[in-house]
Amino acid sequence: MNYAICAARIFDGEEMLRDHAVVVEDERIAAVVETAKLPTGISQINREGGILAPGFIDVQVNGGGGVLLNNTPERNTLDTMTSAHRRYGTTAMMPTIVSDTTHRQKECVEAIQAAMSGGNQSVLGVHLEGPFLDLEKRGVHKADTIREIQDTDMDWLCTLQIPTIIVTLAPEHTRAGQIRQLTDAGILVCAGHTNAHYEELSLAIAEGLRGFTHLYNAMRPQSGREPGVVGAALDSDTTWVGIIADGHHVHPANIRIVQKTKPRGKTLLVSDAMATVGGLESFFEIYGEIIEEKEGRLINSEGVLAGSAIGMIDAVRICTELVGIPLEESLRMASLYPAEFLHKDANLGRISEGFRADMVCFECNYSVLDTWVAGQHETYHSPPMAPAN
Repeated sequence: MNYAICAARIFDGEEMLRDHAVVVEDERIAAVVETAKLPTGISQINREGGILAPGFIDVQVNGGGGVLLNNTPERNTLDTMTSAHRRYGTTAMMPTIVSDTTHRQKECVEAIQAAMSGGNQSVLGVHLEGPFLDLEKRGVHKADTIREIQDTDMDWLCTLQIPTIIVTLAPEHTRAGQIRQLTDAGILVCAGHTNAHYEELSLAIAEGLRGFTHLYNAMRPQSGREPGVVGAALDSDTTWVGIIADGHHVHPANIRIVQKTKPRGKTLLVSDAMATVGGLESFFEIYGEIIEEKEGRLINSEGVLAGSAIGMIDAVRICTELVGIPLEESLRMASLYPAEFLHKDANLGRISEGFRADMVCFECNYSVLDTWVAGQHETYHSPPMAPAN
């Protein structure tokens, strides 16, 4: 199928274009051209009041649409999650497995493999957040699931048949060489839920540590005499950091500090979304405990944050309107930079010839109008494509 998408503004990943259109052919972007140069008779989707941008890539998604991957490790769960998050502009994601039994984590991985082999192109791989974490910094991760990484875990992780794998762990609870072994196997290792000191993080970075999971949260903070995990992340030019920009996890000033400190391209927006995002209920259950949404925050009975209640379009809006980051940079943080972090930037994260046709169109009030995943179009508030003249 060959058609064109015309929007008031098109952000291609680098610059905002006006009076342009995107030509889609099957799963790919065939061209980005001036509207006046569109082929005669080509079918068009007209979004005169919208902004067309690369589809968002969320590297940390626990659930959505009323379901949580850990609770229901089935292919249908992945389909529900990706469908729910598409309405928030997310066209690709790394479904995230929080700390659990080895058996349950393997069930979740099998569900992800089934979703990918079954044609769910929004699923890019798996993010294992734990159980190799620090007990003191575990957050809502269940205490009796937290443990140190064993040789059997290393063997399993290094032989997993999944294209992209993120492992979030506490570097201070690894042995020398383990992070290097994981990275040599192609795994993207991130520090998170960690009480490590700056020196321990420096050693981890030397072994190939790629990033920091939800910076500022569940990690040793920065102080004058101890840079901690936060200081190590800000001091490193080679690593990426994930930010939960929901208005609760990170103060706007701290997001601005990250922007001023980290090299351009090293800051990612993540949702850390739970089951309530795109679902009908304002609560969910994990580890037998009820988590409720109160005033936009997901908290357990002790008031501890338990993931977020936002989608990626919300993070873009908050970064732009509350933090003060230019819209173009907020969009890069939601698409191009995650693609680079995942080594997917030759195929995703831009609106450019030859790239997979993953896009989102939203209004100036950040209401999502449409999404495309590998050229497959979904519309939410506007009429369908007009026939060719």
